[in-house]
Amino acid sequence: MHIALIGYGKMGKAIESIALERGHTIGLKADSKTNFSIDDLKKHDVAIEFTNPHSSVGNIQKCMNAGIPVVIGSTGWYHDFEKVEEFLEEKKGTLLHATNFSIGVNLFWSFNAQIARTMQKYEQYNVTVHEVHHTQKLDAPSGTAITTAETIVKNYSHKQHWVHGKQPAANELEITHARTDNVPGTHVVNYTSAIDDITITHTAHNRQGFATGAIVAAEWLKGKKGIFTMRDVLGIDY
Repeated sequence: MHIALIGYGKMGKAIESIALERGHTIGLKADSKTNFSIDDLKKHDVAIEFTNPHSSVGNIQKCMNAGIPVVIGSTGWYHDFEKVEEFLEEKKGTLLHATNFSIGVNLFWSFNAQIARTMQKYEQYNVTVHEVHHTQKLDAPSGTAITTAETIVKNYSHKQHWVHGKQPAANELEITHARTDNVPGTHVVNYTSAIDDITITHTAHNRQGFATGAIVAAEWLKGKKGIFTMRDVLGIDY
């Protein structure tokens, strides 16, 4: 594949390294100072977008106008998802989105769905979600933490929705966060009772898992039309 990288920070560089190892080429490496056109994008088979919540929607629309599929790993833009969905349908485009492309994280979500269905039978436990990321991360809670919480809520009848930054009610799932230097991403789900804790944790050691998952997603997307997620790529549910 000939790939356009939209977002050439630490994640973009990690994606570039994995892509080259897998025999792909990079034709565009766009950082925040790079001006690129729709014609530039048309020269590529797929775009992989890892920028920020303020740029993502415009970049998605640019890819749709260029007629190329886009894999988007940016988070913090999902409040505009309906607008993106309408634009994609109008352009008959292709989008694969995920709050986290790591295969391990997606398995973590699948496991959490199964655990939540089991744990809802035991009301003596209260469930919470905690995430830790590097200090450069702009959004909080992380998209991964939000997906983790939404997965639990979907499968755990005692929690109706998640909250962040306020005291939770009994039917609310609390997400807390911390920002620490040089932490790629840690997510913890804790079931606590007066007697014991049950904890499931995913800890990323580096960015390679995210980068590999993004490339695997781009490879899988070839020839497809519509909106997809990593659940489609991996054939799992949560």
